[in-house]
Amino acid sequence: MTAPMGMGHMGAGWSMLRGLRKRDELAGRKVNRRTLGRVLGFARPYRRDIAIFLVAVVLSAVIGVATPVLAGDVVNAITGGRAGAGGVVVRLAALIAGLAIVDAGLSLAQRWYSARIGEGIILDLRTRVYDHVQRMPLQFFTRTQTGALVSRLNNDVLGAQQAFTSTLSGVVSNVIQLVLTAAVMFTLSWPITLISLAMLPMFILPARRVGRRLAEITRESYQLDASMNATMTERFGVAGALLVKLFGRPDAEAQRFAARAARVRDIGIQQAMYSRAFFVAMLLVASLAQALTYGLGGWLAVSGKVSAGTVVTLALLLTRLYGPLTALSNVRVDVMSALVSFERVFEVLDLAPAIAEKPGAVAVPRQPGAGGGPAVEFRDVRFRYPAAAEVSLASLEDVATLDRTTTEPVLRGVSFAIYPGQMVALVGPSGAGKSTTAMLISRVYDVTGGQVLVGGVDVRDATLDSLRDAIGVVTQDSHLFHETIAENLRYAKPDATDEELWTALRAAQVEQLVRALPDGLQTVVGERGYRFSGGEKQRIAIARLLLKAPSIVILDEATAHLDSESEAAVQRALSAALAGRTALVIAHRLSTVRDADQILVLDDGRIVERGTHDELVAAGGLYAELYRTQFAAADSPTPYVAAAEPEPVAVPTTRDSLDS
Repeated sequence: MTAPMGMGHMGAGWSMLRGLRKRDELAGRKVNRRTLGRVLGFARPYRRDIAIFLVAVVLSAVIGVATPVLAGDVVNAITGGRAGAGGVVVRLAALIAGLAIVDAGLSLAQRWYSARIGEGIILDLRTRVYDHVQRMPLQFFTRTQTGALVSRLNNDVLGAQQAFTSTLSGVVSNVIQLVLTAAVMFTLSWPITLISLAMLPMFILPARRVGRRLAEITRESYQLDASMNATMTERFGVAGALLVKLFGRPDAEAQRFAARAARVRDIGIQQAMYSRAFFVAMLLVASLAQALTYGLGGWLAVSGKVSAGTVVTLALLLTRLYGPLTALSNVRVDVMSALVSFERVFEVLDLAPAIAEKPGAVAVPRQPGAGGGPAVEFRDVRFRYPAAAEVSLASLEDVATLDRTTTEPVLRGVSFAIYPGQMVALVGPSGAGKSTTAMLISRVYDVTGGQVLVGGVDVRDATLDSLRDAIGVVTQDSHLFHETIAENLRYAKPDATDEELWTALRAAQVEQLVRALPDGLQTVVGERGYRFSGGEKQRIAIARLLLKAPSIVILDEATAHLDSESEAAVQRALSAALAGRTALVIAHRLSTVRDADQILVLDDGRIVERGTHDELVAAGGLYAELYRTQFAAADSPTPYVAAAEPEPVAVPTTRDSLDS
């Protein structure tokens, strides 16, 4: 009989131990009714499944109490010596077997519906959070720890799932089982029941002390695990691995990691011993309680006050009494743990995206400015970056409180216009606001004052799809996903044919390189495209831009970090990208923008000069100073428009020509 006692207590004991470890973390927390309402909202689509699940749980709990009672009846039939006892025993045994089969079926049903509900909620939460995070402003990603954000999608979502699987089923099952078991036991013999329960404090009180100590070492273990994960994430990335090699630090890194891993090992040993001591103590108390039941019950049975079957029933029911009692002693901790996980997920969902499409938004013209007006126009634009409290969460930045300081303006009344087919260059010192200006056109950020118009439509009134279709951007470090070349290119046009991909690669001066690869278009580019050189990555990015075929092109330092040979190849590709398109070019190398139709000089958030290259050099202002300084450093001139002519290929200049 001791085996069922030990097995029955193992799950409940572990649940209690886990709850004790979380008790300190959840101290003082109260159930938030608003959170509870939102949780029920996620559960609403699964209410039918939850109802069936709970019915199965209740029936299983009833069978769990009925089986020991029937076992007692079997003993009484055997010891009663009445006629026909053999048939009674057989029928009772058959009934017990039938209940076992039904219970097995109910167990499978519970697991099916539990998995269906839990995995469904995980799907709903993860997709909702992922979609929401994708719509957050860029500033959110520059401030947030990526690992902390991923944890919300994994650990916290899994914690929320437990509310509808283990926590819900555990509470219902344990309450039903406890009430039925206690009622039957008190009905059979209240003195034996009370004496058996008197052993419970001998288990719970020491367990709380063990739980507090486990909470301390577990918290340290989590911190060390997080630190090791962060270290591995940084060092295993291409950039981190390169830095370690360049500075010759692999031995030091290995020693640092080994020290943390050794502490995790020590904590693991302590956890194992505390847990084992806890379970040994729990099984000991349970066995003593069972022995007490057998001793007292046996004495009463011998004296004729209770039957032998009653003693067996009480001993078996005792195994189903301690488990629910220990589990329910931590029900608040389990419920609060699940709700805290939901709150952490809702915390992300409650961050309002800075960029949203307003109701009744209109599409920007397919060819902005085709009617004679500017393709792009800035009207007295002012902008400041949002404060941390406006776009982020303290828990995602690993800080106590967010900075609420209002940032200084980056742009202070910027006005200019770019007409169809023009190339306008934006130059100036670092930090002048050049890249910020470009981001306002594609609505990565919204202005805090003034207007940005594309094709005469305020970008805040435009549909996001039409705006993104009209604008293409190439940055100084174009990102490629760890996927194939074809998949990276089709990010611009998902339905593009292979022929269209090759046409774009040809125009971007990178077709021969890709054809020479063993897997061609199916070549995996590696993390962030590190299997290719900087110039090769840029040309693949330009091919992606050509495939998109936007009317407006923004080049943000597209050749900033390239050597002369790579720059020349990228310049030829850019000549194809700019042909027949409206362009805003941002460059530190002023030699690359000498032939722009207009050059805007930005300084401290204001346009301080504007004109052609010759006009600005003759004016002797900031542009002339920057230009002379760069040529004194022997910066070789390689203007975009004056780039060497590419080989004669069919260069697509519009979406229609790409589709043909």
